[in-house]
Amino acid sequence: MPRKDSHKRIWKIVFALLLVSILVLLYYTGYDWWLERKAEFVHYPEFGVDIPENYTIHGIDVSKYQSIINWNSVKEMRVGDVQLEFVFIKATEGLDDEDDYFSRNWRRAKSAGLTRGAYHYFLPTKSGREQAENFINSVELKSGDLPPVLDVEQSYAVPRDMIRDRVMDWLQTVQAYYGIMPIIYTNVEFYKQYLKDDFDRYPLWISHYLQKQRPRIYRDWSFWQHSEGGRVNGILKPVDFNVFNGDSTEFRKMLMN
Repeated sequence: MPRKDSHKRIWKIVFALLLVSILVLLYYTGYDWWLERKAEFVHYPEFGVDIPENYTIHGIDVSKYQSIINWNSVKEMRVGDVQLEFVFIKATEGLDDEDDYFSRNWRRAKSAGLTRGAYHYFLPTKSGREQAENFINSVELKSGDLPPVLDVEQSYAVPRDMIRDRVMDWLQTVQAYYGIMPIIYTNVEFYKQYLKDDFDRYPLWISHYLQKQRPRIYRDWSFWQHSEGGRVNGILKPVDFNVFNGDSTEFRKMLMN
């Protein structure tokens, strides 16, 4: 009899744990569903930022801080001649962190018809090669995707030469794996102080706000993050706005084959 009672207790515990797991899964699935429905009903009459003239290809960049996004609403929004065509999505950070919403954003942005790109937030205090491996382990790039992006914008008091060496390790490791030259994202001052000259051959996504026509930087650039407080249908929180420096033919040439 004691053995049977013991077996019953074990099965009760297993059943209780299974029930709790199902309830937790239903809670989070339901919560995500509710957030997406909430985002679907977010509508703005305008984007909320000044859109630079003479650029035809516009996009945004997102991370977990934008929470759940309704990507169909993002794609369908149009203000005058401006419609969003691409998105850079945060994938990874440091040695082992993956953005909480990366997988979801990565799948659903593509399903909605947006050209997608993935970026890694760089920590100069860590190995560039190991950070590259973190990105590679999380991101599968396909034909039609934008090249991988390295977001490097803080020094964390690391010496300049060490930052440059670690950035180069990341870029070379990622390029060897994906077979395409990565894009560097940073701001004007950081680029001038830490990256100029040796990194001028890499495609550049530059951040420079409150400029009317173009970022003030000496070298060529491919993308310009011109505003950080944009409003987009389907996104509950403010979002960064970007433009591509070229036409549709030049844009297609940048994409993965």
